[in-house]
Amino acid sequence: MRNGSSLDALIVGAGMVGAALALGLARAGLRVGLIEPHPPVPPSATDPVDLRVVAIAPHAQRLLERLRVWPEIVAVRAAPYERMHVRDAQSGASIDFAAVDYGWPCLGHIVENRLIAGALWRALQAEVDVRLLAGERLDGFEEDAGGLRVRLAGGSRWSSRLLVAADGAASQVREQLLIGVEGGGHGQSGLVAHVEPERSLGRLAWQRFLPSGPLALLPLADGRSSMVWTLPSARADALRVASEGEVETALLRASDGVCGRLRLTSARATFPLRTQIARRFAQGRCILVGDAAHVVHPLAGQGVNLGFADVAALLADVEAALAAGGEPFADSRLSRWGRARRSEATLAGRAFGGLNRLYAVSEGPLVAARSFGLRAVDRLTPLKRRLAERAAGILAAG
Repeated sequence: MRNGSSLDALIVGAGMVGAALALGLARAGLRVGLIEPHPPVPPSATDPVDLRVVAIAPHAQRLLERLRVWPEIVAVRAAPYERMHVRDAQSGASIDFAAVDYGWPCLGHIVENRLIAGALWRALQAEVDVRLLAGERLDGFEEDAGGLRVRLAGGSRWSSRLLVAADGAASQVREQLLIGVEGGGHGQSGLVAHVEPERSLGRLAWQRFLPSGPLALLPLADGRSSMVWTLPSARADALRVASEGEVETALLRASDGVCGRLRLTSARATFPLRTQIARRFAQGRCILVGDAAHVVHPLAGQGVNLGFADVAALLADVEAALAAGGEPFADSRLSRWGRARRSEATLAGRAFGGLNRLYAVSEGPLVAARSFGLRAVDRLTPLKRRLAERAAGILAAG
């Protein structure tokens, strides 16, 4: 493909979501360009386990299998979890999910972000109809009746039928489109680290809701756990630089000693938490996917899964249009996709934000009410199964 030639789709951002969309569109027979200032490094089993991990739901795994990158990811490392336990620290009420109850091999996998992005990048390097614009940045773009004219910082110019913003929560493309966002910060940060539990949790994803925010322990492939602890931002920052002994003592108290002492085995990092939903996901021949479109509270681990759902829905629409001989990027088609995906993301954002606020209440009738609700759902097998199937992507959004 010549520099400055015409493309079917130009994607800004080669993170997990942008790279997955680029690969899917290329496999559908379209010419794709992918702009990425900092290309990901393909995975290696000898690399240390990275702090940034995601919980890949079954529907996201199916997309990665379809793109033929899941075997490479698993060959490096991925930790399946077969059970999930969620507990309210104030009341002691809890709910449990087990894959065996539904005839599933697991509920999901804990995987490093960089392994997914790196495997997708390696696959893209082998696609003849993909132009990898590594080290490049978007400069600007215009849309007219003939399509989009895109300028890169390096001086090259491209034309495209579709421009995709997959450039993260601070999306430059979204800003240039003058698309605002709804939501804001929670006054909380996530403190992340790897820990070695005194008593292994095995293939259990464990979460305890505290008034300050949820503490999650997620299984890693090497037997350790990924700790994701939501805290008021000042407290998270203090623990990031505190002594190991102080952090381990705080963890023992916060985890209620469920797996004994949790020994820190990595560096610590914090990241601010917010809910942010773009006011539109589609505008003309431009669309937003992943964090450029939606950022939700991480308590349910659904952020990247929502992004992969964006990709799966768009690929289904594109393939249906191509099979019928239609225009895959017609404004009306993109608008319908955008409305549907924004509805799903808004629902998720409100639900996760509401849960976070609900469990921040430490006394009064709300504590009793949420305790009753959690115990009731745990006993109502059909409802609990529906929740599990929705999280797995077996049920359509509705």
